[in-house]
Amino acid sequence: MLYDLNVPWSTDQHHPHQQRTISFLSELGYDTLALNHTITGSLPAAIINPIPAVPSFEIPKKTILLRRCTLNIADPSQNHRLPALTAVYDILALRPTTEKAFLAACLSLDSHSIISLDLTQRFSFHFKPKPLMTAINRGIMIEICYSQSMDTGGDGSSARRNFIGNVVAIVRATRGRGLVVSSGAQSVLGVRAPADVLNLLDVWGLKKERGLESLGVNPRGVVVNEGLRRTSFRGVVDVVEGGEKVVKEKGKESGNKEKGPPQNGVGKKQNGKRKADENGEATPQVSKRAAKKAKLQALQDEKTTSSPAPETPSQPPLTEDTPSKPQATAPE
Repeated sequence: MLYDLNVPWSTDQHHPHQQRTISFLSELGYDTLALNHTITGSLPAAIINPIPAVPSFEIPKKTILLRRCTLNIADPSQNHRLPALTAVYDILALRPTTEKAFLAACLSLDSHSIISLDLTQRFSFHFKPKPLMTAINRGIMIEICYSQSMDTGGDGSSARRNFIGNVVAIVRATRGRGLVVSSGAQSVLGVRAPADVLNLLDVWGLKKERGLESLGVNPRGVVVNEGLRRTSFRGVVDVVEGGEKVVKEKGKESGNKEKGPPQNGVGKKQNGKRKADENGEATPQVSKRAAKKAKLQALQDEKTTSSPAPETPSQPPLTEDTPSKPQATAPE
């Protein structure tokens, strides 16, 4: 499955280029698309998502549309309402314009999942491995929009030169890891097939394996993580419907089992557990060896009590008629 997480969205819902771009991306094999709404400046008082949940035009059946917001940030201290913005959109991306905002987006801010840079500009800072790899280890991806290399507005040659230089620096700093490649195309003319995108990335220094990850694996991780962040508790426990009903049925079954009369007296096992006595004392557990010794001891005690004591023979009393034994005399 291929992803394109940056399809610019216009305020005009009946814009013909949007429907054409989405249909063409679907024909090229991109299954999941994200309509991108860009906000410049400070956040408004009432945060509302202008992108409709269901578009007014027809889209291909197998295409999944997400709603994304890209916030241009220059001073990170002025944008303290990012969690409120995260709750309204499916994906939140930051576009830093200064070095301070770039370091904050990589190291401290945690409400976004993508760092999207305008690579046609010449930045006053260098892309170092440490902040970029720190952001990637935190689950924040770096986005490259390949349509910026085809920008013909203004000085097109300098824009393409800046774009290629910035892409090569980012690929060298990240070693090709944690990148998300999107189109960012305003019209169908800026869209390219996956094979063409891989060839462009190979020219810019990104290998084919990393290029495939940037089109499929990495953007899928962004979509899954953002979904878990909004539908689960702290990103660990997901809420599943129907669990409460199963718990109630199990409770009823256990209640019926406990209400039944005990069989074979007190101490019958139920569910692998021995019930306590009525006095509140549990029967002691005796091992087989101890029980055998006690049984042998009981048998021995029973034998000793049942067998009579041996009678000693008594001598009859001496009378005048009974002869007495001759006494031996010593020889003279």
